[in-house]
Amino acid sequence: MKILSFSTVTLIISLFIAASIPDSQFKSAGRAEGSPGFAVVELFTSEGCSSCPSADALIARIQKENNDKPVYILAFHVDYWNRLGWKDVFSDPAFTKRQRQYASWLKLSSVYTPQAVINGSTEFVGSQETSMRKAITEGLGKKAAVTIGLEHVKASGNQVAFDYQINGTIANSSLTVALVQRKAESRIRSGENAGRTLSHVQITRAIQTLILSGNSRGKTQIAIPRDVKASELELLVLLQNNQDGSIIAASKAALESHT
Repeated sequence: MKILSFSTVTLIISLFIAASIPDSQFKSAGRAEGSPGFAVVELFTSEGCSSCPSADALIARIQKENNDKPVYILAFHVDYWNRLGWKDVFSDPAFTKRQRQYASWLKLSSVYTPQAVINGSTEFVGSQETSMRKAITEGLGKKAAVTIGLEHVKASGNQVAFDYQINGTIANSSLTVALVQRKAESRIRSGENAGRTLSHVQITRAIQTLILSGNSRGKTQIAIPRDVKASELELLVLLQNNQDGSIIAASKAALESHT
């Protein structure tokens, strides 16, 4: 009979223990060491902008191609185009405010549409496919130093509540929490896109910022807009540097409905 060495026995026991740990525990802990990179794609767009549909189509392709990768897409419909003849039903002053904050962080003289911002640190015209694919590839190629675990994500009434746990350094950062509608269509009756039916993906419907104050775990909630069902939404959570806007970590979750 062959006698196993002590080191071999130790290895077998270690592998057995690792296999016995539920996968959900790893997901909730959000281990940072050796974690893959990610790409957060923020598109600032508007139904009133004739240059925006091509950018909207681009992020739809990007989403479809990267469905199994940590690529997080948020389309922010700004409100400053509304005065020119068509009110974008998905627009919100909060989204324009976020874009202006990026202009400050990235030292831009003005805002524009369509604009893409990748991981809070690189910006370019949102319809520039080569630039977008390059920035996404670079983001995915960098190891993440911090991760976010999400648990107990529940939609109840007009609120989404969840627990979060951040693994890694959180100094001088905050959580950006967003509810994103996966898809929608609009028939445009006036303005630059009059007569067109526009398809949208990953439409940001609500956003809020949570200052962490040194706490790496906690509970929070965000209100669901009245005109959208929880089943049409997903939750995206970003950890963002307060000084330069760079995104340090990202995570998302489907909504579990509880009435």
